[in-house]
Amino acid sequence: MAIPYLRIAVLWLLFAIAPLVRAAPPLALEVQGKISRTNDASHTVYRISEAELLKLPVHTIVTSTRWTPKSTFTGPLFSDVLKLVGATGRTVEFLTLDDYTVSMPASNAERYGAILAYTMNGKRLEVRDFGPFFLVYPRDTYPSELTGAAADARFVWQVKALILK
Repeated sequence: MAIPYLRIAVLWLLFAIAPLVRAAPPLALEVQGKISRTNDASHTVYRISEAELLKLPVHTIVTSTRWTPKSTFTGPLFSDVLKLVGATGRTVEFLTLDDYTVSMPASNAERYGAILAYTMNGKRLEVRDFGPFFLVYPRDTYPSELTGAAADARFVWQVKALILK
C-alpha cells in the first residue's frame, strides 16, 4: 500500500525540482561578412558549434569590469575565433540578444588578448548574467587604456553574432 504513495511522492519531487535544474543552452555563434570559411548552404555564414568553441584553447582573464567585481572569466581568445572563420575584415560588428550593435577594430582582439568568455567564476554565463558570450578585456592590466566610457563600450555581452567588415 505504501508503494503507490511513494511513487506519487517521487514524481511530485521530480516535478517540483525540475524548474530548478536547468541545463545551459548550447553555445553557438554565427559569423558572416569578410570570412574565408563558411559552413552554410549559401556559403555566407560560419555557424560555430559548441563542440568547435570548446575545442579552442581556453584562456582566463581575472579582472573587474564596470558591471562586475574582480572575477575570473574563461573562454577562447577572440583572435582564435576570428582565425577559425578565416576573418579578413578589419572591423567587427557585434550583434547581441538585446539588439545592441557595436563595431570596433578587429585588431583590438589581438592587441589586448580579449576573450569571448562563456564562464564567469566557473559558472556558465546565462542570458541574465552577460551570456551566452561576453567580450572581456584584461581591464586591470591596462587600466589607463581600458577604463572610461569609450573603453566600457568594448565590453560587449549577450553576443549572438559577428559581422566582419
